[in-house]
Amino acid sequence: MLKVYIDHRERKSGIKKELIKRDIDVIEKQLITADFVIKTKDLGGEILTVGVERKTINDFLNSIADKRIISQLIVLKKQFDRPLLIIEGEENIYEIRNFHPNSIRGMLSSIAIDFQIPILYTRNHRDTANLLAIIAKRLEKPRSLPSLLKKRKPTSLKQQQEYFIESLPGIGPTLSKSLLKKFKTVNKILNATEKQLKKVDKLGPKKIAAIKKVLEKKYK
Repeated sequence: MLKVYIDHRERKSGIKKELIKRDIDVIEKQLITADFVIKTKDLGGEILTVGVERKTINDFLNSIADKRIISQLIVLKKQFDRPLLIIEGEENIYEIRNFHPNSIRGMLSSIAIDFQIPILYTRNHRDTANLLAIIAKRLEKPRSLPSLLKKRKPTSLKQQQEYFIESLPGIGPTLSKSLLKKFKTVNKILNATEKQLKKVDKLGPKKIAAIKKVLEKKYK
């Protein structure tokens, strides 16, 4: 059964009960960071840990006022592979409190751009539980990379090099550019040692192992 770890302070939110209805094994404990912790996987099949911070609209506004949100997101980003912020509620975030709209917009922009933490909105605790269940169930579903490469025809030499590296398992556009900037040529990337590859940000042991397998295993 799929598991979701829930902080004991979320006991009264009703989310635990809703997750159990959806055949999720809910483990309640004291979480130092995040309100929920979920194991999921990315498009490359790599297992990831998602740390979810849930805030009602009022709590989100309070956390802006006392600057609590900043420290929470810094820790969230350090502790988890994929940090996520859920803002829950149906009220108009710009009207329920005496906040200047630009203060709210500025914080939302900072979270998305500076912290690079996705923000998802839910209507109520049931909607939040549905979202958490869907994230958890990604583990049990067979998934494959979308055929984005087929839709793009590289023209310049630079694009051809990026396209070539993107075809390796677990490598997207951003990581492809990072590899090429570090190693300068496609050939040097293909011949790089595991130790050298580990120095590239966001290139973990599982991705390196998958790349090496493709490059080194005999074709059958």
